[in-house]
Amino acid sequence: MNETALKELLTNTPEIDEILKIIDKLNLSDTWLCAGSIRNLIWNKLSGQPPFDPTTDIDVVFFDPEITYEATQAIERALQLDHPSYAWEVKNQAHMHLHNPNTAPYLSARDAMAKFPERCTAIGARLTATRDIELFLPYGLADITDFIVRPTPFFSENAEKLTIYCERQAKKKWQERWPQLQILSAE
Repeated sequence: MNETALKELLTNTPEIDEILKIIDKLNLSDTWLCAGSIRNLIWNKLSGQPPFDPTTDIDVVFFDPEITYEATQAIERALQLDHPSYAWEVKNQAHMHLHNPNTAPYLSARDAMAKFPERCTAIGARLTATRDIELFLPYGLADITDFIVRPTPFFSENAEKLTIYCERQAKKKWQERWPQLQILSAE
């Protein structure tokens, strides 16, 4: 799968197409559908499963220092009420560094996504002003399409973050759903 095929998959999956339009209408700053929402879609498609899984969290990130944590929660609740068939997870990356030990404030949603725990999770998509799909792939598509899970450079840089990455892998149990995954502990 290349970027063109991924854009086609996103566009041709009715639920994802609808989600991208919903997110676009929020008119939030630097907003992306990201992480497992896209990664799982790709893994499902490549492993012969139905691409969209309604149990997968719909990970939405944006970046706006003026929007508080409480206001962000209100946005998530509104999405849950207005579109209850999706499992919305909305995070303002302007504040998320507070949840990660020894992390400086993020500069943008892209900066935050590049510092997600796994390279295969550091992925985003959104609609442009011309209604095309823009992708953010700081580590490319190879790890995702090759079913490789490895830490981002940010999580590889010290033992504390690498421990968090390893604990996350043990908790997620992704190999139960996608047995072809290769989970690497370091680069």
